[in-house]
Amino acid sequence: MRTVLLLSLLVFTNTVLAADKQLLWGDTHVHTTYSSDAYTNNNLSTDPESAYRYARGMPVVHPYHKARVQIETPLDFLVVSDHAEFLGQIRNIHRNGVDASDLGLIATVKAWVAEYILTNAIDSGEGRELFLSVLPDPDKTPQEEATMTLEESNVGLFPMPQQVEIDIWQAITNTADQYNEPGVFSAMIGWEWSAIPAGANLHRVVVSDSNAAVAQQYDPFGLDQSAFPEDLWAWLDKTSASTGADFIAIPHNSNISKGYMFSDKSLRGEPITADYVARRMKWEKVVEITQTKGDSETHSKFSPQDEFADFENYPYYIQRHWTEYQPQPGDFIRPALKRGLALEQKLGQNPFMFGVIGSTDTHTALSSSEEDNFHGKLATDSIPANKQRKFSEDGPGSSGWAMSASGLAAVWAQENTREAILAAMKRREVYATTGPRIAVQFYGGTDFVPDDLQAADLHQMATARGVPMGGELAHSESAPSFIVVAAKDPVGANLDRIQIVKGWLDDAGVQQEKVFDVVWSDGRTVAPNSNLAPVGNTVNLKTGKVSNSIGAAQLSAVWQDPMFNARQSAFYYVRVLQIPTARHSLLDAIALEMEHAGDQPDTIQERAYTSSIWYLPGE
Repeated sequence: MRTVLLLSLLVFTNTVLAADKQLLWGDTHVHTTYSSDAYTNNNLSTDPESAYRYARGMPVVHPYHKARVQIETPLDFLVVSDHAEFLGQIRNIHRNGVDASDLGLIATVKAWVAEYILTNAIDSGEGRELFLSVLPDPDKTPQEEATMTLEESNVGLFPMPQQVEIDIWQAITNTADQYNEPGVFSAMIGWEWSAIPAGANLHRVVVSDSNAAVAQQYDPFGLDQSAFPEDLWAWLDKTSASTGADFIAIPHNSNISKGYMFSDKSLRGEPITADYVARRMKWEKVVEITQTKGDSETHSKFSPQDEFADFENYPYYIQRHWTEYQPQPGDFIRPALKRGLALEQKLGQNPFMFGVIGSTDTHTALSSSEEDNFHGKLATDSIPANKQRKFSEDGPGSSGWAMSASGLAAVWAQENTREAILAAMKRREVYATTGPRIAVQFYGGTDFVPDDLQAADLHQMATARGVPMGGELAHSESAPSFIVVAAKDPVGANLDRIQIVKGWLDDAGVQQEKVFDVVWSDGRTVAPNSNLAPVGNTVNLKTGKVSNSIGAAQLSAVWQDPMFNARQSAFYYVRVLQIPTARHSLLDAIALEMEHAGDQPDTIQERAYTSSIWYLPGE
């Protein structure tokens, strides 16, 4: 029975969806032992080679508990995205000591003391405390801390030889070329720019189509060069022109940005200008909507009518001591998409016209987003007993159980190459899942009808008459219609429903949103002015097993906007929900013979989010 189901889903995915494009699965956000925070949290061994081997389905040794681990289903592409700041430096100090040959007496003594503290912390397994001590100071403003120099921070005690970073970057890029196999597996070159002034997360993962020879012509741009996003974009402009490399910068964890990621002002506090919008639109075509540090789609504070808001909330800032989490509109994707419409009305351009992907942000080098095969964000938190520990005793801090086993980047590319994957990201024909490999296609047009779902080549037909996810619909007096098709993960749980989320500006310029249930499983009915009944829950809380006796293996529909106004700018994206499954924390609790894992939910509804399709009314 399982074989028949797998074969039918593969036929569905390959023939009903895109015939001239491939659905590729990957992770754009993986840290190895060369990232300083990974190393201080006990990833002393898994390097980029380990990351690629794991992603391609080979067994590797876990950096903490040393057991053999293996991904359930291999990936099609991977980006090793180690932090540009202090790349490989903490690892080098721990292994080789500090080089104090060019320092004066006082600086030498300070460096030796710092080295002693670092070495003892890592050797005793308490590197996490050391890492916390150098995090940003939330008592400052983001603007104040963004202008601080490296020498003013605690990390400035360490001599950081530039040659170490050059050598590590060369090793990382050479390894990427070694594992890159066009048509089979794309090992893409990238890094993370990790600005987090006063705990306002502004991180971007930078992904390139470079090979090693081109990448070694530049040094990755890091926080130590500037904490302002505009300076990163300027560097990308300059470096692309001088080397021929193309890039994309992917913001992540907007959910903990203190409102700054999608603000209507720059980090310097200045109003957004046309030049700011143009540069941001050029380089930031995609945003990471879900990962281990929570989900960034929306929050009930801003979407109170959405019963599926508040999924995997992560109310913990990355900073030296605890402050209360205060969600802001600039933290979340849906409010940002709405704000973008308003800014476009004001400026003539939309700075937040981005697609979405998911990725893990793992610091173990192991891209694990499967609930039943989750290795934790940090090496230390890879075993159930350690996931109960809070990262800080100062306030209600995060823990391994607070982390989400998420996410994946889904890319509709013409081929499995670095260039084709980056091109798909640039045209926003991408989407996110929280871990399951839910196959989704989404098209917008003006004249789609249910019979179109039977087309021999749905993709060719739909793109000839409309646009795929990430596309734009021009002014029309007719309400747009949408085709959406989804198939379950072949080895995962069934689907509950497909929803389309609409955001728009009404005639008064007020931002609005509505979630529409488009198609659902199990013959449920919807009473007037009420929500669709829940699909049910088949999770056995004593074993963690789920029964696929509810839900559907595949769902599809043609939907037309019943609230369309030709004068109003709008966006539409798809959210696909699985039936409930066991959260990784419940599986840990069962293993530990506990009833529950603290205050974490026992079950979750995994999901996929597509990039939007925008309706642009024009003049």
